[in-house]
Amino acid sequence: ITHINKKLDLLKTYKKGMMQKIFSQEIRFKDENGKEFSDWKMKKLGDICDTFSGGTPSVANRSFYEGNIPFIRSGDIYKTHADIYISEIGLKNSSAKLVKKGDLLYALYGATSGETSISKINGAINQAILCIRSEFLNLSYLENLLSFKKREIIGTYLQGGQGNLSAEIIKSLIFYFPSLPEQTKIANFLS
Repeated sequence: ITHINKKLDLLKTYKKGMMQKIFSQEIRFKDENGKEFSDWKMKKLGDICDTFSGGTPSVANRSFYEGNIPFIRSGDIYKTHADIYISEIGLKNSSAKLVKKGDLLYALYGATSGETSISKINGAINQAILCIRSEFLNLSYLENLLSFKKREIIGTYLQGGQGNLSAEIIKSLIFYFPSLPEQTKIANFLS
């Protein structure tokens, strides 16, 4: 176990170093013919993806929590199952929103602020999670980019205390993005 943990730590360090080189464009990928991909373009995240967050059904109404819809909280974004389930009536009588397996989930506040994960389940999200969808982005690429930029985002927008991020903050972030085929190559490499 000690040997495996040491190997895992080395791989995490290697991945972090590779992310630094990739996202600074020091390392670039080529297409199947060995040709360079087009230049990266600066884009505002909100211009190339759709986002929404959810809500929490009232805990005063027990029937809202007697259903089979997995309820995903910010601490649950990495899980393959939910600890809490809500009902259809709970969904309809709250701001909770449905997400699909494969959506990108971003924790806006709480102990997990800035954490990202591709949803492993269909379910409903609360207000502490931002769901990100895009036909212009490889979501695995974006997950790695946001994970790499987490300290910078947290350091810029969470001033003192626990603080909160918001959908508006995340949508206003500007990054350089490669073409979709290069994003896919990068995502595959990093995974």
